[in-house]
Amino acid sequence: MKIRIHYHHTDCGGVVYYANYLKFLEEGRTECLDALGVSVKALKDAGTQFVVFRQEIDYKHPAYYNDVLEVKTWISGFTGVRTEFLYEIKNQDGRLVSRAKTVLVCVNQYLEPHAPPDDIAAKLQAAAAAMR
Repeated sequence: MKIRIHYHHTDCGGVVYYANYLKFLEEGRTECLDALGVSVKALKDAGTQFVVFRQEIDYKHPAYYNDVLEVKTWISGFTGVRTEFLYEIKNQDGRLVSRAKTVLVCVNQYLEPHAPPDDIAAKLQAAAAAMR
């Protein structure tokens, strides 16, 4: 997915504020899941949701106002209740801006670890297997 950097994304130094990358990653994850036919909203409505268990970000190069960033997102692992996402964010010149990893845990309505429905688990497993 592509994101144009607007003024509100930047800090007083004129570069993208580091915490805004978390928003970009969230959007990338949602788009990735949508592409697999996994509706986060439908899951939540059925009492299942994903929560962030771990987040890692390596900042490689600053992004600036009016840059267009490409966020590539893929599922690199799935084991029962955990799903691992990897990301690369590049600017319009193809320069690597950031790499990241998010580990999500699937939970029930009481926020207890809970395996996703079988059809969702199969999609996540297949996506992870495709990356190996």
